Amino acid sequence: MLSKKQTIEALDVIANMYPDAECELTHSNSFELLIAVVLSAQCTDALVNKVTPRLFSKYKRPEDYVRVPLEELEQDIRSIGLFRSKAKNIKKLAQALLEEYNGEVPKERDELVKLAGVGRKTANVVTSVAFGVPAIAVDTHVERVSKRLAICRWKDNVREVEETLMKKIPENRWSDSHHQLIFFGRYHCKAQSPQCGICPLLDRCREGQKRMKVQKKI
Repeated sequence: MLSKKQTIEALDVIANMYPDAECELTHSNSFELLIAVVLSAQCTDALVNKVTPRLFSKYKRPEDYVRVPLEELEQDIRSIGLFRSKAKNIKKLAQALLEEYNGEVPKERDELVKLAGVGRKTANVVTSVAFGVPAIAVDTHVERVSKRLAICRWKDNVREVEETLMKKIPENRWSDSHHQLIFFGRYHCKAQSPQCGICPLLDRCREGQKRMKVQKKI
């Protein structure tokens, strides 16, 4: 595994590649971000962004989601995967926001994860992006890149990946590194066709070196 120093060096390279990396989910406030992140589970940000402009013009407050019939909300998000369960969760979390948080999105991760459809990753995104609290949300891109670069172990679960990253990355860089790792995984170190041949981290990436050897044999 990479040492703390080596991890920071690798992240410096990624930061130079994607200095402007940020949350790509369309939103204008913490409530819209929360809804967008819930919708993005097992779904691309690009697809979510096709749905949310119309959704957010129709539903502006938790009350709006509570009042709408479930079937109507399902139709509004039908193009998104798992739309039925997501519609149920959105109505439940909207109700909880009204009953327990005066209609406001809580800033604390421990409170956010109590909401329907909100796991640790979603809570980390909301606290980091909406409220500026340092956090590392481990999605598929962050997990894949962390393991390919040997920042973490292949056998680590998502929580272990998060904890390792938090130990190896200075806290003031958590949020930026989270977005930069996502961009690196989404646009460069892709799941199916990583750009190993032109990767500036190839010299320190055993996974990439293995892939290049296989390509040379073919």
